[in-house]
Amino acid sequence: MARKKNRVDLDRDNGIAPGLVAKTKKRLVVASGRSHPELAKQVAEHLGTELAPTEHRTFASGEIYTRFEVSIRGCDVFVVQSFGPPVNEWLMELLIMLDALKRASAKRITVVAPYFPYSRQDKKGRGREPISARLVADLLKTAGADRIMSVDLHAAQIQGFFDGPVDHLFAKPVLLDHFERGLSAEDRETLTVVSPDMGRVRVADTWSDSLGAPLAIIHKRRDPKVANQVSVHEIVGDVNGRTCLLVDDMIDTGGTIQKAAQALKASGARKVIVAATHAIFSDPATERLQDPAIDQVVVTDTVPISAERRFERLEVLPIAPLLARAIHEVFEDGSVTSMFGGDA
Repeated sequence: MARKKNRVDLDRDNGIAPGLVAKTKKRLVVASGRSHPELAKQVAEHLGTELAPTEHRTFASGEIYTRFEVSIRGCDVFVVQSFGPPVNEWLMELLIMLDALKRASAKRITVVAPYFPYSRQDKKGRGREPISARLVADLLKTAGADRIMSVDLHAAQIQGFFDGPVDHLFAKPVLLDHFERGLSAEDRETLTVVSPDMGRVRVADTWSDSLGAPLAIIHKRRDPKVANQVSVHEIVGDVNGRTCLLVDDMIDTGGTIQKAAQALKASGARKVIVAATHAIFSDPATERLQDPAIDQVVVTDTVPISAERRFERLEVLPIAPLLARAIHEVFEDGSVTSMFGGDA
């Protein structure tokens, strides 16, 4: 009777060195676009690796070219690309990088987009409007992305726009740790968490529970005689003599935050501290955030903040350790949910 062939025999018959298949290991590669290279470098350092050497060019016509200078075949690739201005250029660069990785036979491609572009266009408010966040998700999938990782999506429903796994990370532990260590005893005793509008109440409520502080809500009413302008801020909750912590997912032009802070101070607030994940800081945000009504602004570096957009009362916390830990969990088939107190 013929002897049944084992794995070594089969490998030898197929021209493969004995045991080669069994010894094949996963390879982690971190790559970066040009939008936020400092963040990508920090993520790679926390993972104990280096960024994949990549050639980037922008031709005189505005066309973008990308080539990876090392073999990517069979690798688990994490592409870090954030979306400060110019958003559309960085989005196109990311799509080209994904196409290059797909054609280079990467085993799995994960887009690490700390700030997800077009995230505020997540639904139709009026007829004949696009749902641009869904369009971006479709573009990433078509270009070759197998997975998306992002921080504090503007709307949780964006996770459903992508046909594949989405790791929704939260910057709250990073910000919360800062305030738990940095608030004075007086600030702790008089702390009130404030939602700047009705849309962020759920987020503010979780902060209220974590800090053991009461919650206040700012309700915006518009004057029907003044188009596109908030004229009245009604505060639900007691803020008189309190240290108010305004929490939001992003600061773009800073108008909502400035007016909310002014309303809080007008109602007797002792101090106003602003906490946000994404510091978009479109003009004139820097000027507005230096309003006397705002005592401090604390953000993370999910998007790059240029020197001219920084100011004395601004503190920027690093998001790289959080991203690196999440990438490690995904690469090792671990649990991302467990990072935020969920089930393993």
